[in-house]
Amino acid sequence: MSRRDDSTDAVRGNGGSGDGGARRGPESSKSLEYAKEIHSPDEKPDRPGQTLVTTDHDVIRNWAEGRGATAATVEGTEHGDHLGVLRFDFPGYGGGDKLRHVSWEEWFETFDKRGLNFIYQESKSDGSQSNFFRLENPQREDA
Repeated sequence: MSRRDDSTDAVRGNGGSGDGGARRGPESSKSLEYAKEIHSPDEKPDRPGQTLVTTDHDVIRNWAEGRGATAATVEGTEHGDHLGVLRFDFPGYGGGDKLRHVSWEEWFETFDKRGLNFIYQESKSDGSQSNFFRLENPQREDA
C-alpha cells in the first residue's frame, strides 16, 4: 500500500483518469491503514468483508448504482450554493424526505473539493452484499 502526502491529490478529480488511491492526512482513520486501495472497477477485494478505499469516480458510482442508490445531499446542510452533507439514497431505506437527489457531476465535484475518501465494503464477511460506506476527509477531524 502506498503512503502519499501529495496535496494535489486531495483536489484533483479522479473520474477514472487518476489512480483512485486513498488521500492521506493527519486525521486519516485507523481503518484506512488496513483498507485495500481500489484504483479501478476491475479490482476486487481479497476476501469477503474486507474494508476498501478509493477516490475513483467509476468505482464509487458503480458501487452505488449496483445497490440501486442515487447521489444525494442532506436537505438543510447546504453552504450557500454548495452542496451540504453527501449521501446516497438507497431504495427502501427511509431518509428520502431529508435527501435531495443531485447529479453525479455535482456529487463528485464536491467529493473532490473536500478531498474525501470513499471507505466501503463490497460484501459482509458472510459474503452477502454490504451497503456499508463512509466518507472521510483525512485533513479534517470533523469531516
